[in-house]
Amino acid sequence: MADSEITLDFQRTARIGFEEAIFSQGKTAEQLDQIIARAKARGASLLLTRLSQLQLEGLTAEHRAALDYEPVSRTAYFGALRPAADSRIAIVAAGTSDVHVFREVARTARYYGHHTTGIYDVGVAGLWRLLERLDEIRRHPVVVVVAGMDAALPTVMGGLVGSVVIAVPTSNGYGVAEGGHSALNAMLASCAPGVPVMNIDNGYGAACAALRVLNALDAAK
Repeated sequence: MADSEITLDFQRTARIGFEEAIFSQGKTAEQLDQIIARAKARGASLLLTRLSQLQLEGLTAEHRAALDYEPVSRTAYFGALRPAADSRIAIVAAGTSDVHVFREVARTARYYGHHTTGIYDVGVAGLWRLLERLDEIRRHPVVVVVAGMDAALPTVMGGLVGSVVIAVPTSNGYGVAEGGHSALNAMLASCAPGVPVMNIDNGYGAACAALRVLNALDAAK
């Protein structure tokens, strides 16, 4: 494999506060092996996203053994994790079917040194479940809301809490849900002011948005 296929960005932390993640989807096992080998040679850690079980099985035995892999989120850690700070990010999932994106948010945040508080299965079809957890959610400066179907939960949350609310549409739903496009459009059309919206199933992006907020808060102290 030509060296030009891979150029890792080891200076990203100095520029923006968190390092490059490896988007594994579409990469060969050989490419991933080379990426891990380069990180190991520098004593660097890696976060790999969208890593399938098939890709994992194609890695060398040494590299497979060195990864902390979670199949639900399809994320893997290589190297030691940094100590984690107390939770300042709440992740709120509308349904249990959204857990794959929920876990991508949580695993990304943990990689970058942040614990998170998980609030599962509090979608608007049973609004009482959300209301019971509101006081807990409000204690967090950043709330990531993960929802599919009609994706009404971020709008509801945006009207109930003063935290930064980051919305993530998921690809769950029947027919006209169209693989998350209805959820995405609903979030973009939300009447709750100031709710930024991520791409469909982009838990990694939502975690990074949350980290930018927390980094800015810390820098302003």
